Amino acid sequence: MNTCLEQSIAESGLSRPHYLLAQWQAERLRHSYADLCADPRFAPATEFFLQDLYGPRDFSKRDHDGERVVSKMQRLLPQRAMAAIQSALHLNRLTRELDQAMVSMLFDHMAVETISADSYAQAYRLCGNRALREEQISLVDALGHELDVVVKKPLVQMALKLAHGPAHLAGLGELQDFLERGVAAFLHMNGADSFLATIARRERAILARIFSGAADPFAPESATGDDHL
Repeated sequence: MNTCLEQSIAESGLSRPHYLLAQWQAERLRHSYADLCADPRFAPATEFFLQDLYGPRDFSKRDHDGERVVSKMQRLLPQRAMAAIQSALHLNRLTRELDQAMVSMLFDHMAVETISADSYAQAYRLCGNRALREEQISLVDALGHELDVVVKKPLVQMALKLAHGPAHLAGLGELQDFLERGVAAFLHMNGADSFLATIARRERAILARIFSGAADPFAPESATGDDHL
C-alpha cells in the first residue's frame, strides 16, 4: 500500500476514484502548461487554475457557498460581475458532471486501478460527450475574458476588499479567499488574451487528437507543431 497516496486521499476529502482522476488531470495540465507555469507574467494565473480549479481537493463547501450566496451578492456587485459569477457556477456544474462521467467510466466500467494516458483517452472517447467537452472549453475561454474585464473594475475590487472580514466571520472564508486569489492572478497578468488563447488552442487540439485516436494526444506543442504563445 502506498501510504503517502492514502494519506493524500484522506486529506483531500475526496473519494479514491475522484482523487485519482483529479490528481491525474492536474498533473496533465501542469505538463501541458509548463511554459506558462515558468512565465512570471502567467505563473500566478496558471497556479490558480491548477490549484484552485483543478487541484485534487474537495471544493464542495466552497462551491456550495458560492451557490448559496450568489443571490445576496446581486445587491453588491455590478450586473456584469454577477453574470460572470453565474457563468462560473454553470461551468463548475458542467465540470463536475464531466468528471463524474469519467470516474464511472474509468473505475466502474473499465475497472482500471491507476490512470494512464491511454486509459484516460479511451474513457474520454467512451463517455461520448464531445459536445459538452467543446462547450466546457468555450465556457472557460468566454468566462476568462469576462473576468479579465470585471476584475479591473474599482467597484468590484472594493466590494471584495470590504467583504473579507464579514465573509470569514460568516464562515465563507474559503470562498472569499478563492475569489481574492483569482482576482489577484488576473490583475497580475495585465491582460489575459494571450493566456486564454493558448489554453483554448491547446485544449481544442488535445480534444481533437483524443477523438481521432492519436497515439499520444497529450504530447507537448513542440511535438505536435502547434503555435506557441
